[in-house]
Amino acid sequence: MRTALRALALSLALGYAHGTHGSPEDRRMTEIAAELRCLVCQNESIAASRADLAVDLRRQIRQQLDAGKTEAEILAYMEARYGDFILYRPRLKATTLLLWFGPAALLAAGLAVLAVTLRRRKSRHERPALTPQERQAADALLGVDAEKGSGT
Repeated sequence: MRTALRALALSLALGYAHGTHGSPEDRRMTEIAAELRCLVCQNESIAASRADLAVDLRRQIRQQLDAGKTEAEILAYMEARYGDFILYRPRLKATTLLLWFGPAALLAAGLAVLAVTLRRRKSRHERPALTPQERQAADALLGVDAEKGSGT
């Protein structure tokens, strides 16, 4: 019985933490806030942050929703006021090209460097075939009978 109560309490707590509680307006506000980065914490969304600024921004989102604004209008307002950094997924434009394609470019450059390095390493370790004269000299140094293929 205790385990069932704990499981119920845990599921309610997790549901509350993920915004599945409250009215549809609360869920909508949480969904919008999840798209915005906390300017104080920088690694959390406004929905998850407990910073004072995040609380104020959630309040602003709620007020704009109550005023009939759409999600796109709210996100555009936040972007205009706080810049591209507030958006977890900034729009593709000239100023965000490096942000969108930089990681792929770094990965491609890293793979190219790896390929060149491996090719150079392989070519350094390849031994050219010996000429018949070099083979005879090596066999003589090693004391190998050329016809039998064994040492003396």
